[in-house]
Amino acid sequence: MNISFHTDAFNSAAFSFKKAVDWAQANDVHRIECGVIEGVSWIEGLGYFPHISLNNDPVRLKEMMAGKGVSFSQIDAAYPLSGLDGITLGVQYILKSLQWAKLAGCPNIATTDGLTAPEGLSDTEALELMKRSYGIVVNTAEKYGININIEIHGYFTTKPDYIEKMLGFCDSRHFGLNFDTGNSFISGADPVTFCRRFLDRINHVHIKDVSASLAAQSRGEETGIAVSHCSIGDGVNADNIVKCLEMLRDNGYTGTLSMETEGGGGPLIEKSLKWLRGAMQKLGISEEK
Repeated sequence: MNISFHTDAFNSAAFSFKKAVDWAQANDVHRIECGVIEGVSWIEGLGYFPHISLNNDPVRLKEMMAGKGVSFSQIDAAYPLSGLDGITLGVQYILKSLQWAKLAGCPNIATTDGLTAPEGLSDTEALELMKRSYGIVVNTAEKYGININIEIHGYFTTKPDYIEKMLGFCDSRHFGLNFDTGNSFISGADPVTFCRRFLDRINHVHIKDVSASLAAQSRGEETGIAVSHCSIGDGVNADNIVKCLEMLRDNGYTGTLSMETEGGGGPLIEKSLKWLRGAMQKLGISEEK
């Protein structure tokens, strides 16, 4: 398996994307995950934003990253597809991201639903809307050879029965799951049971711990954590993460483990990286570099 991290880790530190790549190189991490935006922003132009604009040249960016031994594990194009604007805004956003990802050499794109039930739609209507949206997106993704992954993050995707329905929207090897250890836990589900149920559909994994205080306050009340402020291994979800890693190993998973934790400018995510590497070593999981 290979290790990655989401550049959300450096939101509060106001890193540039290049600085996040430099962090990866300095810490012997060879994969990176980030969000994408359409258009340009002053905050990105001034170097205070660790994500990228689709206006950036993907080939030049790929070359810059390759020079530092880094490549993309996934880009985050998770505009919610469950609402009425999912098919008008979300689909177009993902389609543009697909073209960019192909040139950037990125194999995965993360997608999701909204945090809450969509206004003006029943669950059945929202699921039908998402089926149409994913049908359009996955059809294009097959042509580009890129995986479209449903991330566990919202009202529908944190419910295993709904995830099963969603994964049945399209019959494609390029359509699967971005399993998230933290979001599955904070939603009130059991991450281990969740992971076991969908082992064969997992294309990418977010590794995220949850602090005891956040769990006490929000477990079963929230569907996702924007960025965990708990180092991996220091929270109440650490044992679940180890069990999920063990299951992934036994099922032959060789993909990405992407850390999603607040970086604190470096120390928190470095602590998380040390813990994850230690857990992999204990489980006999080799780190692909």
